[in-house]
Amino acid sequence: MRLLKFDRNLIIAAGSGLLLAVPFAFPHLFFRSWIVLIPLFLVVRQRPFAAGFAAGLFFFAAVLYWLNNVMTTYGGLLPIFSLLAYLFLITYLATYFGLATWLSWRLEQLLKIPSLFVLPPVWVALEYLRGWLFTGFPWATIGYSQQNFSLAIQSSDVTGVYGVSLMLVAVNCAIAGIIAEPKSRLARLGVIIVMAISISHFGYGVWRHWQPLDIRSEQLKVALIQGNIAQEQKWSPEYREATIDQYTKLSTNAASGNPDLLIWPEAATPFFLQDSSALAVKVKGLPEKLQVPLLLGSPAYSKIAANKYQYYNRAYLLSTTGRTLGYSDKIHLVPFGEYVPFGRFLTFIKKMVVGVGDFTPGEVHPLLLNGHSLGVLICYEAIFPDLARKYVQEGSSLLVNLTNDAWFGRSSAPYQLLAMTRFRAIENRIWLARAANTGVSALISPAGKVTLAGPIFESLHLSGQVGLGAEGTFYTRHGDVFAQFCLLITFGFVIVVWSQRKQN
Repeated sequence: MRLLKFDRNLIIAAGSGLLLAVPFAFPHLFFRSWIVLIPLFLVVRQRPFAAGFAAGLFFFAAVLYWLNNVMTTYGGLLPIFSLLAYLFLITYLATYFGLATWLSWRLEQLLKIPSLFVLPPVWVALEYLRGWLFTGFPWATIGYSQQNFSLAIQSSDVTGVYGVSLMLVAVNCAIAGIIAEPKSRLARLGVIIVMAISISHFGYGVWRHWQPLDIRSEQLKVALIQGNIAQEQKWSPEYREATIDQYTKLSTNAASGNPDLLIWPEAATPFFLQDSSALAVKVKGLPEKLQVPLLLGSPAYSKIAANKYQYYNRAYLLSTTGRTLGYSDKIHLVPFGEYVPFGRFLTFIKKMVVGVGDFTPGEVHPLLLNGHSLGVLICYEAIFPDLARKYVQEGSSLLVNLTNDAWFGRSSAPYQLLAMTRFRAIENRIWLARAANTGVSALISPAGKVTLAGPIFESLHLSGQVGLGAEGTFYTRHGDVFAQFCLLITFGFVIVVWSQRKQN
């Protein structure tokens, strides 16, 4: 019950969480993240778990507010059930904040060292855990708040986004420590250490900034087709022909600029392209008519037994003769969107995606175009760093993100997803092309810069140059070893706390 008992300290902590959420809606306010956790860290000793939990609860509530609209408008849930699901999710996510602050406070008591020396790695370890436990939900990792601070995020090609998170927590911790105990030698030492790490971190960003990160000897001109098909119409049979007419018109206009590749979004064809329907024939004939290869999303199926099928969220690459050069299936499926976890038991829960049954995950399979490989990330696969990394390891020289963000409505969610996608380009120093049904369609350079982008909820086509080839970064070779090292340190901390408790 004490967790539910609010006091002034919890109000301050909750305020910290709300302020931390601001840059996720207003990216130009990224600088606030470097100070907004100070109030939380100043009051955390009074109620270590509850303070962190309160900050996390209000942070995730503010960042993920759009989920209610997704679940009611497109998921068909009654508002009361949508609210309950939303509260359950943000409560679960807030627990990670609470555990981070509690464990650092406990270690501070046992080891007699400031939280500055334990909280940053513990925070990163728990963010990393959140990214893969229960299929993973790494949305709103706090490092993403710095998407517009180029010098702060270039280190992602070494540490991933988690290095940026650690810097944010460390700076907030150091300032809070010196405010709380200005005469403490340890607090002063902490400030010196953080300043040294910051010089190294930003120095790397400056060094990278002056390198020709975005230049490639081989170029590809791509045309991104943003159909802007309303989600409530997308799977209705009466709108299928109008949908294809829309994409055909936009592609024809884009073809006048002589692109090397047309890119349609996720599930652009609301039918099975592999069938011989009139609309499927029309789509397959378009690349030959325009003499431009076409990469597009479509549902697919395979028959595994009599009256039994497996379904896939697929990307097809069509040649200028209409022939299928290859296909790639979505690997990381959306729980309750593309399949129902434990569906055998949760028979009363239905998927939010209509039109086909539960999808089956695919495998990493780059698509070959004129001697170059394309790594296709479908929808929210772009928020999983390791998946993009695997595509690059398999030889992809361009990453492509096909997505349908119509689910999010006119919220900050499409921009949050774009922010996370930018880090995939930096981590692997590779160009990334993003085609979204309702936006944001964009081209992203290996430095994480959005070189071309369109507005949301408009029908349009965007054409621009991308470079081919990945740099082969430390992150591409070794992945999240930085976060895993933080996890190892945290595991050691847990053993210390557990051993002390056992002795007592």
